[in-house]
Amino acid sequence: MSETRDVLVVSPARPHQMEKLAQDYNLHRYDKSDDRDALLAEVADKIRLVMTTAGVGMPTDLLGRLPNLEVIASFGVGYDSIDIPACTARGVKVTNTPDVLNDDVADTAIMLMLSTLRRLVVGDRWARSGNWSKNGAMPLTTTLHSKKVGIVGLGRIGKAIASRAEPFGVELGYFGRSRQNDISYQYFDDLIALATWADVLVVACPGGNATRDLINIDVLKALGATGYIVNIARGSVIDEPALITALQDGVVGGAGLDVFHNEPHMNPAFAALDNVVIYPHHASGTVETRDAMGQLVVDNLTAFFAGQPLITPVN
Repeated sequence: MSETRDVLVVSPARPHQMEKLAQDYNLHRYDKSDDRDALLAEVADKIRLVMTTAGVGMPTDLLGRLPNLEVIASFGVGYDSIDIPACTARGVKVTNTPDVLNDDVADTAIMLMLSTLRRLVVGDRWARSGNWSKNGAMPLTTTLHSKKVGIVGLGRIGKAIASRAEPFGVELGYFGRSRQNDISYQYFDDLIALATWADVLVVACPGGNATRDLINIDVLKALGATGYIVNIARGSVIDEPALITALQDGVVGGAGLDVFHNEPHMNPAFAALDNVVIYPHHASGTVETRDAMGQLVVDNLTAFFAGQPLITPVN
């Protein structure tokens, strides 16, 4: 097999896809190596393509040790864990797996929204613990119907969330860099204004330095004690210490969270709060979607080694 078909695996795709790839390519398992320096000393010059995932990304120091690298194929839609400007400066292309996960992520946003407002986890525990039979009905919750739902970032996933929220009879607004002329939802060019208006704030924007701590204490105060926040974007978008304090002190009513700082080592303060619904960064975590994401990685890899245009380039 030609040395031009060598792939460094920083983080893998789905197991069955990796088995198929191993039949056609030389997969060098950086992710499983006990001596990564020795591995790189042996194969670094051969590597033209790296396979990774959005959660693991591409360490900047590793980028500098692969002199012939041309493509980083990443499993996931986000690429904030990859230094895109550094890659572009090096002439390294990055691909991701957009669109195929939109539906499951949007479904998860609605699931978290309903579970938070209707206190599903509290209700489940109320019934399981025997409180229902001993003490009667659990405390009343609040409806999603007629609420004002503000979406932070009306991209593909944001639009999919909005289309699912509409049948619940909500009023929709959004915040983004600019007004979208083909969208009828109310546009806010100020995030504080959106939070003040909204009953539920859904965070669906990209991660990275440009949006780090975008949801800060001022936004949370504007959302208010009867407001709820849902995050299916990146943990970095919310000032997490501020959110924890706001949830503890009743500054906001509750939160439905799929993403956190320092994953998977979630701040244990969240687990002690009854007004939080927690999901372990699993919005795209269905067999069907993860298979489709993995296939996009494979298809980008195949296109590259066949000398064809990449399917989903980022830069």
